Amino acid sequence: MFEITLVQVFDFIGTLAFAISGIRLASAKHFDLFGAYVVGVTTAIGGGTMRDVLLGLSPFWMSNSFYLICSAIALVWVIIFRKLLVRQNNTWFLFDTIGLALFTVTGVEKTITAGFPFWTAIIMGTLTGAGGGVLRDVFINEEPLIFRKEIYALACVVGGIAYFICARCGIGTVTSGIVCGIVVFLMRILAVKYRLHLPTLKGEE
Repeated sequence: MFEITLVQVFDFIGTLAFAISGIRLASAKHFDLFGAYVVGVTTAIGGGTMRDVLLGLSPFWMSNSFYLICSAIALVWVIIFRKLLVRQNNTWFLFDTIGLALFTVTGVEKTITAGFPFWTAIIMGTLTGAGGGVLRDVFINEEPLIFRKEIYALACVVGGIAYFICARCGIGTVTSGIVCGIVVFLMRILAVKYRLHLPTLKGEE
């Protein structure tokens, strides 16, 4: 029962965090309320939708209105605390990183529960974490983060590998999920703080 509750908590916090990150960026582009809500919803459910379609499952949000309601709560949150969120430029980064970490965990765990191997779970965890952000950036006409030098999707991959190692060592799914989320969160934070990135691919000059 605890495991189910933990996943639900991760799902709620991740959905709220990703929706806030999307709506925050949409507000910076001066979207109207409905447009901002669409960006928030897309950020929150985009990666998970792609994951479920690839796994042959019905998209999770189609049978549960929780995600749409949660995104509406995020919109209200941004409206109420708009001045604070705009003033603190790092709030978008914080919410995006929280969503990235938690959705990686839920993506890995849902894939494993569906009976797929770990390497597939790592890929689906990465897609769940980073996919919504890609769609968000496309919607607001920005270059997606995973195509920039910043370490983004790679953090999800490393977190998924950490989950796999924990599981192989006989550690329970709850602890493995927590370790996975912490690894993704810390890797993203440290990469931005110390400006760590992968080498860029350069064409002929």
